[in-house]
Amino acid sequence: MTQSEKQRQNGDEEVIKELCVANGVSYEKIPHEGSSVTSLEVFFSGYPRMVGLALFPKLCQLTVVGQNIRHIQSLEACPMLRELWVVECQLTEISGLQNCIQLQKLYLYDNQISDIYNLELLVNLQVLWLNNNFITLIKGLNTLQNLKELNLADNNIETIGHSLDLNVNLQNLNLSGNKISSFKELTHLARLPCLRELGLKEPQSCPSPVCLLCNYATHVLYHMPSLQRLDTYDVSSKQVKDAAESTVMKKMMYYNMRVRTAQRNLAETQASLLENKKILLQLPEERIGTLTYDLKNLECELSEVQAVCRKAARTWEDGLTPGSDGSGDRGDNPADVTRDPGMENKILSKLEALQERLKHWQRRLEEIESRYQRDMAQAANSNELMVHFLQMELETVGNIRFEEGCSTDPWFTSCYDLVLSRFCASEYKVHGVTGIKINRIIRIHNRALRLRFEDKLHTLLAREESAMFSHRNYKRWLEYLFYVADPESTNEKNEVFYIPEDGFKTPEMYKALGRERAVPLSNSLSVSDRARIEFTQRHAHQGISQQAGDSLPFRHGQIIVSKVFLGRSLPIREGEAVDACNYPKAHSVHRSLNTENGIKTRGEKTCCSKVQRGCECSLRHSQCFVFDHELVLPEYIIDFEYITQDRGQALFAEQVPSFTPPNHIQLDEEVLNMEPVLKPRPKMLSLDDKTLLNVARANVLSQITVLNLHGNSLSKLKEISHLTSLRNLTISFNEFTHLEDISHMPNLEYVDASFNHVRTLEGLRGLGRLKQLDLRWNRLTRARDETAVLRKHAHGLLRLDTRHNPWHRVNKEVRMTILGRLVNLTHLDDVLLTEEEAAAAVQMAAGCRINQASLLAHSRTHSERPRSLSLLSAAQLLCQLSPAPWDLSTDLEPGWTTKITTLNLDSQRLSRLINLDKLVNLRWASFNNNDISKMEGLEPCQNLEELSLNHNCIARLEGVSKLHCLTRLSLNGNQLSSLDGSVLDRLPNLHFLSVENNLIGSLSGMQRARSLFELYVGNNKISTTRDIYHLKALTNLIILDLFGNPLVEKLEHYRIYVVFHLPSLKALDGIAVDVLECENAKDVFGGRLNPDMVAEKLGHSNYSAIADLHLQSSGIRIVDLAPADLFHNLHSVNLEHNNLTSFSGLIYLPSVKALCLNHNHIESILPRQKTQAHLTNRQILYHKVNSSGYGQQGPSRGSREAGPGDNLEPLMGSLEVLHLSYNGISNMANLQLSRLPNLKALFLQGNEISQVEGLEGLFRLRELVLDRNRIKVLGENSFYGQGVLLELHLAENRIRELNYLQHLTELRRLFLGNNKLQDISELERLEVLPSIIELSVIGNPVARRALHRPAVVLRLSRLQVLDGLAVTLEERTRAELLCTEAQCPGVQATGMDMNLPGLMPLMSRMAPLRGTSLTGLQHFLGHEILLPCNLDEGPHDTPKHKKQKHSSARNPQTEMIFRIRGTGSGLATSGLLPNGHRVLITYQNHNQDQECRCKGV
Repeated sequence: MTQSEKQRQNGDEEVIKELCVANGVSYEKIPHEGSSVTSLEVFFSGYPRMVGLALFPKLCQLTVVGQNIRHIQSLEACPMLRELWVVECQLTEISGLQNCIQLQKLYLYDNQISDIYNLELLVNLQVLWLNNNFITLIKGLNTLQNLKELNLADNNIETIGHSLDLNVNLQNLNLSGNKISSFKELTHLARLPCLRELGLKEPQSCPSPVCLLCNYATHVLYHMPSLQRLDTYDVSSKQVKDAAESTVMKKMMYYNMRVRTAQRNLAETQASLLENKKILLQLPEERIGTLTYDLKNLECELSEVQAVCRKAARTWEDGLTPGSDGSGDRGDNPADVTRDPGMENKILSKLEALQERLKHWQRRLEEIESRYQRDMAQAANSNELMVHFLQMELETVGNIRFEEGCSTDPWFTSCYDLVLSRFCASEYKVHGVTGIKINRIIRIHNRALRLRFEDKLHTLLAREESAMFSHRNYKRWLEYLFYVADPESTNEKNEVFYIPEDGFKTPEMYKALGRERAVPLSNSLSVSDRARIEFTQRHAHQGISQQAGDSLPFRHGQIIVSKVFLGRSLPIREGEAVDACNYPKAHSVHRSLNTENGIKTRGEKTCCSKVQRGCECSLRHSQCFVFDHELVLPEYIIDFEYITQDRGQALFAEQVPSFTPPNHIQLDEEVLNMEPVLKPRPKMLSLDDKTLLNVARANVLSQITVLNLHGNSLSKLKEISHLTSLRNLTISFNEFTHLEDISHMPNLEYVDASFNHVRTLEGLRGLGRLKQLDLRWNRLTRARDETAVLRKHAHGLLRLDTRHNPWHRVNKEVRMTILGRLVNLTHLDDVLLTEEEAAAAVQMAAGCRINQASLLAHSRTHSERPRSLSLLSAAQLLCQLSPAPWDLSTDLEPGWTTKITTLNLDSQRLSRLINLDKLVNLRWASFNNNDISKMEGLEPCQNLEELSLNHNCIARLEGVSKLHCLTRLSLNGNQLSSLDGSVLDRLPNLHFLSVENNLIGSLSGMQRARSLFELYVGNNKISTTRDIYHLKALTNLIILDLFGNPLVEKLEHYRIYVVFHLPSLKALDGIAVDVLECENAKDVFGGRLNPDMVAEKLGHSNYSAIADLHLQSSGIRIVDLAPADLFHNLHSVNLEHNNLTSFSGLIYLPSVKALCLNHNHIESILPRQKTQAHLTNRQILYHKVNSSGYGQQGPSRGSREAGPGDNLEPLMGSLEVLHLSYNGISNMANLQLSRLPNLKALFLQGNEISQVEGLEGLFRLRELVLDRNRIKVLGENSFYGQGVLLELHLAENRIRELNYLQHLTELRRLFLGNNKLQDISELERLEVLPSIIELSVIGNPVARRALHRPAVVLRLSRLQVLDGLAVTLEERTRAELLCTEAQCPGVQATGMDMNLPGLMPLMSRMAPLRGTSLTGLQHFLGHEILLPCNLDEGPHDTPKHKKQKHSSARNPQTEMIFRIRGTGSGLATSGLLPNGHRVLITYQNHNQDQECRCKGV
């Protein structure tokens, strides 16, 4: 033993003694007592090495704290160890635990461990603490499946990934104080089913960057709903989980809407491109048609010439003259045809020239198609980028946001100018580039990257050695630089996706790609884009460019503009690699460049010879390399394109009428005018046997084998069925829409049906020998259907040409569809088939059915929908996230189909839904992009929750009525024309319905989908406002998309109209509904009575059947029942208790007889003009004249000559009854009532009228009610034109005098109760009313006089009722006696009552007449004439209460029933008694054609 070993042994002995002392164990007794020790503890000092543990073989717990230990050792002899603490030591690695397989708890925090390894054998470990170390990567834990608690706080971990996927029992995880900055990393923790506690910003640690992001807790709780504690907070409450769920659901709805908007924009762009393509194709197609037509004529002529020549040759050989056999052809004389011996050569020469011209135009077609496909791809890529960004926004819950700029944004202008300032056209002169066009600028708002950039910058500025970068001047080293991905080393698209989310790669990653070990940037567009330009040009020369057909293959590009802190930047030294190791004190390095000579130092002044003289742009070009990627913050993405002088290669979206030089058309004409120029043949419209024989130059129909009907106007070929020997048929350039007439021709081998209008091959039958079929330039759309016909009825087909048809699918898909079904084809579209292509097509066709193989490949068995912030359907998402669960190497267990919950059969060319009957537990299914025409076969899948059938051929909503669990249904891009309400009614849980891009013309039936939250019906044929009313029953609807429907353009104020009628909406057509829109909607459409509202209230839209319309208390402000002819049978309208200020649209209703507008705010029949600025002089005069009807302000002084009857157009000629009670009317002239010429009853009680005026034109008025107003006097012209007025109510006014009643010669009833009539002399003025039979002055001061009744009775000889009591013969006799006695001087008046036999006693003149004094009269008249009345007011009512009560004259509800022409012999009248009873008395009618009212009492 060496001396050092002895010293070490002595030292170990001292350490062991110290260990024994610390734990109360006798060192001397260790050999005997060591085996009984199960726990040891050592704190802070005295144990520099782990030695002597072999003396404690049964040790179960070891705690070492605060020691200078660098390695774990001496535990080989402690196999029973279950708990180990080595904390606050100097450990640099995990080791020495291989034999501790019973270990359950391991605490190694506060050490210097950088890697997790050597834990694979600790399968029983349940608790592991590695916090406060130097760990950067989670690894080495896959075997610890019993691990329940893991503490990795205060390390340098940036990513989680799949490192914890196998720790399925993990319950408590602490990752506080790390560098996790992305929500995407947290989503990996959702795969831990037992996780209950998670820490990312616990109090003892610094919060991880991800915790500083918005919606952090919401994101975590949504993805991990089983969490009980988050960052020490209790989150077990259901309310908390529900709030997070609701927030996420709203965000998903919002971004789903945004994505749909982006896709809709793409569809619009594609439609625009297609339209421009059609414009560009017009000329080439027209030229091809013309040239082909002439070419086929020449071919026909050539065949005739050759046939005649052959026949002539045979004739001369036989020694006969032409035609001597009597069977010559029915055309021209062969001698005439062959007179020119060079005719055949001329025809062949012209045919060759025509074919050359056709090749030219065909190349033009290919160029246009190539440019179209290029621009379509560009639009699709742009849309894909935007959709990816929206998905990124959703996944980060808004912490990454992308803002597309416009010219009004200041930042957009600054960025735009920055790019232009760093572009120099002279540097691109060699490529023909003259300018640059910026198509789009997207601003990046990445909260995590910005925080990282700012933290890094602040840390850098805080260092002592960085004192030169003070907080005041550090901005001098900030600059905006460009980055363009190098396609040689990275995928350009992936770079644009990756950088905005995660920032630039680390220098090490760039080094691994073969580039400099730094982030490459530049201040020049040409320098940044150089690698991409060279790469694209190289590929273009090799023929593999995606920009085929473009003279500038690198035309479109993208740059990322970043904010960069250059810090201490040094020039790159020659011969040294760009590496931070070579520039230890630099933050970045740079080198100056020039476009010709490459690398230049900043001092050189050499300018490229290729650039314009005097251009110094290249001298400012610089390439920078930043060593720390965290100091580069991406802020903008710019889509641009280079502009060239070649306008023919401009953006395809620009409408270019023609890019064909005129000389090409001239060349066509020269070829067409070459000899021989054939004379036009007459076109045949129909065929008969004679015509067939003439065309075919045959004698009998059975001999015809070749028939050329090219260039006619034929649309039918029924006569051709007699040609049983026909083999070759040409019918090009005709008007055929179908080919069923050529069916059942057993010998037909060749058919040319090009240049027709054939839409379908349906009906084609019995062509078993058909070898060649030309269908070019027709209108076929459904490749699958057409090939099915050919496969069944032309199975021997070898050559088929279907080019230039408007197929629904792209050409490549059409080709594979045809080849997969017509297996005998050798040529398709004039291209020889290869064996590989045919085999691939057949294999693809074989997979177009749902069978066991497709189910195994495209199904999953997950029991829960993935909690992912993705806009993909559940079926798409599950099939994307996980592989198929089936083990194909073994036999499938019985009932395996019942385990399938997910099925994704997108783009499988399916035509039917079959073999789904065993998928009883299917929950999520997707069948997008197929050829399915019926939703059949889904009935067994009654657990289905999500179903997607986008882009198929479905025409009816059927086959899903039994899917009661269905919550989401998507049928975009089909052929639906309606939505069956009976089907929707059976889907009680349907929350989401998308039927965009269909043919739906009405939303009738949608009201039965009551649970709907989201409805997408864009790009359909919805055109009426009535369809919006169908949605009013959907009270939960928050997102609606109607974009692209005719209604959107047709309806004025469309958006606020929809918002008004659907107040629950949060978003409409992809745009959020704001508060201002809601307010505008209420202002514009609030209270608008239109046909839709009528239909909604009445439950039907049969307007012509409506006779009575009652819409009380409906908040109506405007009436717009247009067109009014719809309501031609409407006779009675009741709009009480609304907010009308005029008759509005009611004036246009042609048949209304009774109109009730009580309790509104009527000011006039028509809306009053607010200003006189545009009035004529005459109209201004009318405003000054009181009775003009335009709304005067002063009292009426007008005369009959100034009245409106002569000046204003009459309105509502059928109106007879009008109720305007309680409208606050103060000026009758403003009402313009004179415009109602046939009005017979007018009710104006309960208003503020002070003067009776404006009635001049109402010559037929029979009844006028003005009770409860403020009338004081009657004007001279108040009743000027009311010569036929029968009944006048003026009760409860302020009338003192009864003047100017002389015009009312036919008045029979006058009610003046509760006015201020004082003297009996006022009543005597009623003598001017010769026809009055009923009068009421009850409640007036004059009624208190004892003898007012005798005086009135005496004066009005025809009076039958006074104050509600009948005037009897006895009363009239007594009045006359009193009058006689008063005239006799011997008779003295006494204060005693005088009683005459048989007469009522007269009251004393001094006795006060009160309301209660009439009870004696009631007793006298008897109870049999008393009926109850609804009115309860009496003379004792105060004016305040009188204003609120209805007039005693009429009940408005009974008045709506109303006037019929009286034919009886009696006239009914009524009176009101103070106790609230009404008296009805019948009188003999002296005028048999007088009108009466049928009243219900």
